[in-house]
Amino acid sequence: MTVHDLDDYPWDAVAPFAATARTHPDGIVDLSIGSPVDPTPDVVATALRTATDAHAYPQTVGTAALRRAIADWYARRRGVSGLDVDQVLPTVGSKELVALLPLLLGLGAGDVVVHPRAAYPTYEVGAKLVGATPVAADDPAEWPQGARLIWINTPGNPDGRVLDVDELRAAVARARELGAVLASDECYAELGWEGPWAEQPVPSVLDPRVTGGDVSSLLSVYSLSKQSNLAGYRAAFLAGDAALVAGLLTARKHLGLMLPAPVQAAMTAALGDDAHVVAQRERYRARRDLLKPALERAGFRIDHSEGGLYLWATAGEDAWASMERLAAIGILAGPGHFYGTHFPQHVRFSLTATDERIAAAAARLDASRSS
Repeated sequence: MTVHDLDDYPWDAVAPFAATARTHPDGIVDLSIGSPVDPTPDVVATALRTATDAHAYPQTVGTAALRRAIADWYARRRGVSGLDVDQVLPTVGSKELVALLPLLLGLGAGDVVVHPRAAYPTYEVGAKLVGATPVAADDPAEWPQGARLIWINTPGNPDGRVLDVDELRAAVARARELGAVLASDECYAELGWEGPWAEQPVPSVLDPRVTGGDVSSLLSVYSLSKQSNLAGYRAAFLAGDAALVAGLLTARKHLGLMLPAPVQAAMTAALGDDAHVVAQRERYRARRDLLKPALERAGFRIDHSEGGLYLWATAGEDAWASMERLAAIGILAGPGHFYGTHFPQHVRFSLTATDERIAAAAARLDASRSS
């Protein structure tokens, strides 16, 4: 497969619904793509400005300060202590890593890449680009022989599902039985909302309760886009098996996949400051607390969504019908059709809108019940 064989970018199909939503007298409430709307924290922006004299090529491996900050963050925020700096690696956002990981691991025709049943399309795209076969399966017992790379996503996008320690332990055991790399996309880990995740951190695949101290064949992927409003910085990283990290580093050096030096400085600052993360989490909590009951009052059932940046909802009808009804009241969401073939009646609502726009959505949903 080549890039010329890829399907059209799915969000182009949403354009007519966006056009309808924009005709609302009070404007569109765009809850479709999860692009942050809140300001980049001052501590991060200051670090970026200070580092703008970046005349030399940056290091693909990252500065010593950044690698130390990543390892310290895993210990402090994720309960993963003991990571060495050679077990971490910055990436140019997390999406490019998801798309390129099959290539960087040397996968090709005849190999299988497993991803969640409800999944954003890049897992599948990465598999197809190298001629591997993508397979959607959540239950480790269903992961097939021939799997070389297995993606899990916790909290999930789009469904907000959080995997607990026992579920992660089962995933690790099955991946090792198959001889596969297990990559855990954990980009929303600071955003746990319901059940135990309201009070305790979402566990990582590298958590010692999961691994027993052995991180071989395991990778954790994280992004600062959501927790720190750095989507425009393309600031992310991975951690895990030192041998896997070393191989990925070598490949990324050859490909020139390096983060700009000012971004590395900004990441270091972001990872060292927990206060802005707590503040951003509370913004999303308040928006979720307003939008979720409004959707339920309007006839939507919320599935999973115990963590992450989205509400995964269904009104028991085809997602395109829900999209049409929502657009008529000026709300744009994301159709479940974009996230695999298994959830044609679901829509995804993002919490990345201003307080005022979330309040407007809730008001419109309530008004639609009496119209």
